[in-house]
Amino acid sequence: MVLITAGGGVLSAGHSPVMVTTGVVLLVLGGWAVSLCLHEFGHAAVAYRGGDTAVAQRGYLTLDIRRYADPGLSFLLPVIFLLLGGIPLPGGAVWINNWAIRSRATRSLVSLAGPLINLILGGILIAVLATVAMPDGPLVGLSYLALVQVIAFLLNILPVPGLDGFGVLEPYLSEQSRELAARVRPWAPLALFVILLAVPQVSRPFFYLAALLFDKLGGDYAAAAQGQGEFLFWQN
Repeated sequence: MVLITAGGGVLSAGHSPVMVTTGVVLLVLGGWAVSLCLHEFGHAAVAYRGGDTAVAQRGYLTLDIRRYADPGLSFLLPVIFLLLGGIPLPGGAVWINNWAIRSRATRSLVSLAGPLINLILGGILIAVLATVAMPDGPLVGLSYLALVQVIAFLLNILPVPGLDGFGVLEPYLSEQSRELAARVRPWAPLALFVILLAVPQVSRPFFYLAALLFDKLGGDYAAAAQGQGEFLFWQN
């Protein structure tokens, strides 16, 4: 995934429009796959420090995307959602033994760690773009990848069963509330993403908030929008 990302960056610096578009697509998809691994590694690393040492035996500390659930849910489905509308569906999953975690606060931190990784990655990319001169292709591709990280952060911290934001709150909820959440957990995130794709009254405020946070972090939204146009070339 790292090699695909780097190759996409090199290709996007080409002079041909086809090379630029192809490079941006590979750069964003590869970078998103790498961020999926880092996101799930964040969950696992905090869980390990919090008492669930079994995550190491399951391979969750290896940064191997094959360890983070099945390939369809961990890679194919997130890529499809990203290509459909630029929505970074959280696709990975690590199984955490919450009974081994020492406290409710640590369990909340385990859930929060993944989205924070996305926000940190977005901030790092923005900082690199602000300090390193590069051709337009990599510039717009990395700008869009940074925006995707910010969107992923906001999506993940929503208090929806199945997302990390709900996981932050779950240790403090009653048993009845947790049981209700378990019933809707399998389909609630997908329902949310369909709504974001299909209902402008919901999607516009959400993406406006993402753009605002991206701007506050120092991101160039015009460059990110250009990168999104290259990435979603089939919509043009």
